[in-house]
Formats: sequence, structure tokens, C-alpha cells
Amino acid sequence: MVIVLYALTALLYCGLAWHGWATRHPVATAAGQAGGGGSAVLVASGPGGPGGGIPPAGGAHGEARPAWWHVLMLAALASHGMLLHETIFPAERMVFGFAFALSAMLWLGVGIYWIESFFFSLAGLGLIVIPVALVASLLPLAFPGSQILGYAAQPLFKLHFIIANVAYGLFTLAAFHAFLMLLAERRLHGFRHVPARPSEPQPSQWLGRWLDLLPPLLTLEKLLFRLIGAGFVLLTLTIASGLLFSEELFGRAFRLDHKTVFALISWAMFGGILAGRIFRGWRGKVALRWVIASFGILLLAYVGSRFVIEVVLHRI
Repeated sequence: MVIVLYALTALLYCGLAWHGWATRHPVATAAGQAGGGGSAVLVASGPGGPGGGIPPAGGAHGEARPAWWHVLMLAALASHGMLLHETIFPAERMVFGFAFALSAMLWLGVGIYWIESFFFSLAGLGLIVIPVALVASLLPLAFPGSQILGYAAQPLFKLHFIIANVAYGLFTLAAFHAFLMLLAERRLHGFRHVPARPSEPQPSQWLGRWLDLLPPLLTLEKLLFRLIGAGFVLLTLTIASGLLFSEELFGRAFRLDHKTVFALISWAMFGGILAGRIFRGWRGKVALRWVIASFGILLLAYVGSRFVIEVVLHRI
């Protein structure tokens, strides 16, 4: 049953990824025509950034996807979700590790992307999220993780586990948003500064077509900080529930280990980003780089440490 779910999940993600890459050029061309011949990214910013602040037609609406695409996406999410349940909770035990954590993060990331696609045109984001989710869904085959017994059945642990993974999923998609926004900012910077020599290379046409599939930068920025805000709330609940669970299991509320340290650092960094956004109006490259750095620290809280333990040190 499990191997069938692996194959089905991979096949569905492959179909979605192939469709996305095969249809990227016509979508980009249509977006350019609807926006008056210009790139969706070039007109993406508002009064505070480069560009004219006029979004292309359809930039703030749902993707023009056929109904079968949404059915296929729902089927991929269902298959991936069942795969995670069958592999993480076999029989009366729990198996988890860095590969399962990455798989769960990308599953939630794809789910959030699918929901967003009903309201915003995010085809460019799907071109990177879905292939990465395909790879992540197969990682547990190579890295089977470790067995967790005892406290895995406790309701408080299950609540902590679910909240933590949803928070990771939100921050994962936020990191993808930030990465694409940095590429878009770099492309805008390249177009605003004309090369001094004709022989100097222009921005890649392939990259340009990919970025043309993105909504306006202001829309991406709004989505980014919504994801960070929701993720920050859930990360706060994760840390709080983790402290309660630690007290119930170990008899003390605070264990100063690497997971706790990195989680608290990432929590403080994401909180600082939100505070800077609200009180100082942070935006642009500085804010985006802080988002990616904060996500990197969050990964070290569990995924990075488990990778070192399981792969580098070969310990369970």
C-alpha cells in the first residue's frame, strides 16, 4: 500500500509539474498582452517601489487553471497526505525524521499554494513549489527516520506536532515567496540600469518568462507578510505547547537544547521582521533576506539537527 502511495504521489506531482512548465510560455505571453505588452513583474510595484504600480490584468485574481488541474492538485494532496499518515504512524508507533519533516512541510506548502491559487495568479510559484514537493515526498524512501515510542500517542504531543508542521509549512511557502521576490527585484534592477556596453549580457529571457507568471510585487509582498504573520502565531503556539509537553514528559518546562535555542532565535527573528514591517515600514531586499535567514534558522531547529544525527553521524 505504501509503495503504491509513493508511486501515485510522484506520478501526480510529475503531471502537475509537467503541465506547469509546458504551459508557462502562453500564460506569460497573455499576461504581457493584457498588461499592454509589458512584463507582469515590471509593473508589479506600487508607489513605494520600482514600476508604475499598475498590476497586469488578472494579476490579483485566481489562476486561469482548468477544472481538471484543481482535481489533480487535490488528488496529489490527498495521496501525499495519506502517504505521510501511513509512513509516520504505522501500526501503534510513530516514525519521524528530517526527511519526513521536509515532506510534511512541502505537502502543507503545496496545499497553501493551491488555496492561494483561487485568489491570486501564482503560476510562477507553482513551477518551483511542486517539483520540490515531488523530491521531498520521495526523500523518506532514502532516509527512513527513527522510531518514536511512548509519548507519541499523547493528545498534547499530537497537538504540538500538528501546529508545528503547519507553522513550518507556512514559513516554507513564505521562503519561496521571498526567494522569487528577490529574483524579481534583481530583474527590475537590471532593467532600470542600462548596460554601458552593448556586449554586456541582458537578463535571461527564460528567467524573465518565469517571473512574468508572478502577480505584482505588492501582491506578493502582501501575501508574504500574511504567511509570516500566521506562521508566527503558530510558531508561538508551537513553542508554548512544546514547553507544556516537556513539563509533562520530563518534569521540567524548559530544556535548553539545540531545538529550543534555534526555535527561539527564529521566533525572535520573525517577530522582529513583523515589528519592523509595522513600525518601520520594512520592505524590499533587506526584509526579504531576513525572511530567508529566519527560515534557515528555523530549519536548523529540527530538520538540520536530525539530518546531522541521521545522515552525518548515522545515529537514531
